[in-house]
Amino acid sequence: MRATTPTLDEIRGWPATVGVPEAARAIGVSKSHLYEMVKRGESPVTVLSFGARHRVVTASLLRLLQAA
Repeated sequence: MRATTPTLDEIRGWPATVGVPEAARAIGVSKSHLYEMVKRGESPVTVLSFGARHRVVTASLLRLLQAA
């Protein structure tokens, strides 16, 4: 079963940062694709990296989606 894309209102209720899988679902790409973009420094959203862990800044995600 495929997860549904969250609405902007749902994303507004998210914490300040979210994991890459949640952010990928919100922007409509696979989590592996977003991880690759992060690795290449080409992520369309702000990502905070803590060693091998990555967190996406929710405000950045909202800006991207509202501009679309």
